[in-house]
Amino acid sequence: MTRKICVVTGTRAEYGLLRWVMEGIRETPGLDLQIIVTGMHLSPEFGLTYREIEKDGFLIDHKVEMLLSSDSPTGLAKSMGLGLIGFGDALQQLHPDLMLVLGDRFEIFSAVAAAMFARIPVVHLHGGEATEGLIDEPIRHSVTKMSHLHFVAAEKYRRRVIQLGEHPDRVFLVGGLGIDNIKKLTLLDRPTLEASLGFGLGVRNLLITFHPVTLENATSAQQMAELLAALEKLEDTHLIFTMPNADTDSRVLLDMVEQFVTSHANTRAYTSLGQLRYLSCIQHVDAVVGNSSSGLTEVPSFAKGTINIGDRQRGRLKAESVIDCVPEQTAIAAALAQLYSPAFQTKLKAVRNPYGDGGASNRVVETLAKIPLEGIIKKRFFDLPEL
Repeated sequence: MTRKICVVTGTRAEYGLLRWVMEGIRETPGLDLQIIVTGMHLSPEFGLTYREIEKDGFLIDHKVEMLLSSDSPTGLAKSMGLGLIGFGDALQQLHPDLMLVLGDRFEIFSAVAAAMFARIPVVHLHGGEATEGLIDEPIRHSVTKMSHLHFVAAEKYRRRVIQLGEHPDRVFLVGGLGIDNIKKLTLLDRPTLEASLGFGLGVRNLLITFHPVTLENATSAQQMAELLAALEKLEDTHLIFTMPNADTDSRVLLDMVEQFVTSHANTRAYTSLGQLRYLSCIQHVDAVVGNSSSGLTEVPSFAKGTINIGDRQRGRLKAESVIDCVPEQTAIAAALAQLYSPAFQTKLKAVRNPYGDGGASNRVVETLAKIPLEGIIKKRFFDLPEL
């Protein structure tokens, strides 16, 4: 009997992590891939990135429009409500045997809540992680409690999911999904990348991604201003910006980056690079700067440095290639100086990525193809032994 697995994706970065899982489901006998796209994928402001999914040869079964033209707390709460309505309709039409989701965003919360009411078991990828500066932190753990199968990136995260009451037999350690892209994609060489970007690389190059810190009030713009002030003082350095996600107060950051790029010839900004260009950029730049999870989960596999600014990723496992700093101009400047120091550059050669060496996507698909689903919808809280 064919097992229908419905994959939900709402952002460019999330799809990049899910791509090879989706490919594996599509190519595995006995599994039937369904795809729902939502959120930023359907927004012209964020690049209509659902087209990248179609370009990769996938058929989108349903589109759930839920992203309002507002980045206020009220606007995002209303977006979640629209999402719950839209996912309810989509699941009624598709009738999947499993819903598969990744991570911790508000779009995913709406999707999983709808699946819970529809009595559809949920597969959760990258649970158990901690991002203490984000609203994503409680969303991620809430998704864990509404899910039935868990695929985690590290042993520490496996233990945390179990600590949340999930049975160990349903928690699988597979490693980080992002590493599979690095292994499977043929990345662009420097001239091809420059032609694709329409932007020449310089003597030194940095890739910049800075997202809002959603559990702090009125600090995102202040932090971005500090970052831009530090970057402005760099010499012989070309800067490639990727735009922030659709989070609370994201639009002020978009405006600040656009204004900065307009007045600095050594910079370019891109709404969406896509996985191939994004990873190719990492391969050819000196480091990644900002507060994106990619700087912790993927960049260490390139033996490149990451400057991780502020609290957005506080709590995640980090390689020795990650330099943490507070969101202040002087601290960011000091981190940049450390990045280019001979001692740090030498240390990068021996860096190990704590999220593994690849193969996570295959492990997920192999488990989904064979694991019994009888009785899976009824969960029992798993109590840890008393200390």
